[in-house]
Amino acid sequence: MDLIRDAIRTIPDYPKPGIQFRDVTTLLKDARAFRAAIDLLVQPWAGAKIDKVAGIEARGFILGGAVAHQLSVGFAPVRKQGKLPHRTLIEEYELEYGSDAIEIHVDAVEETDRVLLVDDLIATGGTAEAAINLLRRAGADVVGAAFVIDLPDLGGAKRIEAMGVPVASLVHYEGE
Repeated sequence: MDLIRDAIRTIPDYPKPGIQFRDVTTLLKDARAFRAAIDLLVQPWAGAKIDKVAGIEARGFILGGAVAHQLSVGFAPVRKQGKLPHRTLIEEYELEYGSDAIEIHVDAVEETDRVLLVDDLIATGGTAEAAINLLRRAGADVVGAAFVIDLPDLGGAKRIEAMGVPVASLVHYEGE
């Protein structure tokens, strides 16, 4: 895990003072660390029957696409509202100041699909919770969620686990 942790850049005071932004783009450019991260993200689910991987825009597309490739399954993009060209299902969710919405194509998953949700980071869990609700509304069984980074003090992983979805994360930053 040191290889992965060492490949993640920390940017202090971004996007506002007091925030330690964990930037995975430096992990993505490091072939060895990127490969290790994908292998470790796949590992807990290798024996499970997964039909699709859903990745949350935008870094979840990169990571989720690689995980889907390793699992030899399809990929379903979870996008910000207004970015998908076909008919969509939309899920609105609350942010600290306001609200946002994400969407998937109506045919992104099948009613019997077992789906693994992937993103780069879990903080408060609001976006991941909305993605799980959206996938469930489409009829999918969300069997797990995988993240490179967990900020456990913000409670997101516990929030997702309370929904009955197991969470696997590679690197934990306490005190965030």
